[in-house]
Amino acid sequence: MMDIDYLQVIKWILIVLVAGFIGQFGRSLATYLIKRARGAKADDRPDVITEAEAPKGPKDAAPSTPLIPEGPRLPDKAEKKAFKALIKMKKKENK
Repeated sequence: MMDIDYLQVIKWILIVLVAGFIGQFGRSLATYLIKRARGAKADDRPDVITEAEAPKGPKDAAPSTPLIPEGPRLPDKAEKKAFKALIKMKKKENK
């Protein structure tokens, strides 16, 4: 008959559980660090400079315009793809 060593089975079960625990928290830590790094990069560059933040020039100068032109902003990839598809459809209709 087979003799099962229960202590060794419990030891391997604990090893697998500890490895899974470490792996899950390592993954969570990595995603946290990536989000933090991306957030720091986004904070470094402003999207649009408003008139309040724009440097003041001589009073007789023309009013300043934003450095980045305003247009449709589509943050998600799915929205960007939908917007591109719409543009392609309009181009095909014009032909």
